[in-house]
Amino acid sequence: MTEPLPAGSLPAESLPAESLPAGLGDRPVRVLLADDEELIRYGVRLILRHADGIEVVGEAVNGEDAVRVAAETRPDVALVDIRMPVLDGLAAIEGLLALRPQPRVVMLTTFGDEENVTVALRAGAAGFLLKDEGPQELIRAVRAASAGDAVLSPGVTGTVIERMLDGDAGSPGAGRTPSADPGTGGRLASLTGREREVLTLLGQGLANAAIGRQLGIGVGTVKSHVSAILEKTGTDSRLQAAVLAYRTGLVT
Repeated sequence: MTEPLPAGSLPAESLPAESLPAGLGDRPVRVLLADDEELIRYGVRLILRHADGIEVVGEAVNGEDAVRVAAETRPDVALVDIRMPVLDGLAAIEGLLALRPQPRVVMLTTFGDEENVTVALRAGAAGFLLKDEGPQELIRAVRAASAGDAVLSPGVTGTVIERMLDGDAGSPGAGRTPSADPGTGGRLASLTGREREVLTLLGQGLANAAIGRQLGIGVGTVKSHVSAILEKTGTDSRLQAAVLAYRTGLVT
């Protein structure tokens, strides 16, 4: 069995350019793993190192280490455990997002930790992934994050968004129903039927590829619909659009 890499070390092997997915240029997606559990890091690295177009460039055992290693390795995506010693994942977000180029931070979490996930998303994390997700979900999450998509695990997306809405209580537009904000429902008026379908699935936490499979359309078409949705609804991210889908009742 291959021995786990020490935190912060670089793998010796690299993937051939011909195996890279379209849109990534001549290099793979660079990933940093930050988790204090060695077995978790080993398992995630083992999955990612066998995925085309993905390269694990460093590992960290706490948030402080993660910021340092990220500054040295310049990852595209940082997979960061929420609960770590010295400096936890939540506290590390600010340091990671201050780096240039800025990595996309995806929080690793477990069921029952939705409150911390909500805090992480508000702090600028690109999304969250349950630690017990399957290998393909992990690979899809890394690719989605590198492409600028929000990463939302469907199993807990609803709970997290509900917490985000609860956190908005007392502010304009709070609440899950259209009646809570007369202007909220109107933000969907200009959407086409297909765009409403895409927004509904986006609100359920589906990535572009999954939305495309369900609707029978290509990923490029999904991306075009998502761009149109963000522009028409005045939202700045997929996560904000997902919150809007809940707030307007498209997703319940």
